[in-house]
Amino acid sequence: MKKLVVLTGAGMSAESGLKTFREMGGLWETHDVYEVASPTGWARDRSMVLRFYNERRKQLLETSPNTGHMGLVELEKKYEVRIITQNVDDLHERAGSSNILHLHGELRKARSTSDPGLIYDLESWELKEGDLCEKGSQLRPDVVWFGEAVPAIEEAAEIVSIAGIFVIIGTSLNVYPAAGLINYVPEGVPVFVIDPNEVPIPGNSQVKVIPEKAGMGVRKLIEALENE
Repeated sequence: MKKLVVLTGAGMSAESGLKTFREMGGLWETHDVYEVASPTGWARDRSMVLRFYNERRKQLLETSPNTGHMGLVELEKKYEVRIITQNVDDLHERAGSSNILHLHGELRKARSTSDPGLIYDLESWELKEGDLCEKGSQLRPDVVWFGEAVPAIEEAAEIVSIAGIFVIIGTSLNVYPAAGLINYVPEGVPVFVIDPNEVPIPGNSQVKVIPEKAGMGVRKLIEALENE
């Protein structure tokens, strides 16, 4: 089966009702999002950071995968689909996609502040001060914050480098290092961009733009692939 690699961003989940930082105006309760998504913010006000992610987690539990997520599952009938997502939600998993790499961590998991290798599934939406790992350290959201390394980026680059088709959905390609993955697409491989907004793509004659939101865009992608 041909390898179809998909890079998804915030626009993938927007139709499920999850707000993006851009839609929030870069602010949360008058706080700059960098204050709640950075190591310095965590050091300054741990309780505020925990509350921010608790609210994100609670909202996530109230949402469902949209038709875009479902369409990617449908593509697994004909392709070996690998999803690389910048999103920290679990909507791809809940839709039924079988091969997902989270670049920026997972909202419904927590990890130790003393040992990053200790990661735990969260059964509820709440992570509190005093919730400790087995080594006695405070748990933090298992999310890659601004200014932190992206451990999964090398694996993601390897996946992209063997793609037979590359699809970009709902990301502006402004956030690095994820935005640089486009440079690993093999020469001659068709690239599809699904986004209602203009997305800057490095020179590639194979790029096909589908100017739609995720749900309709994935449906049109399926139709386009059937006509290939």
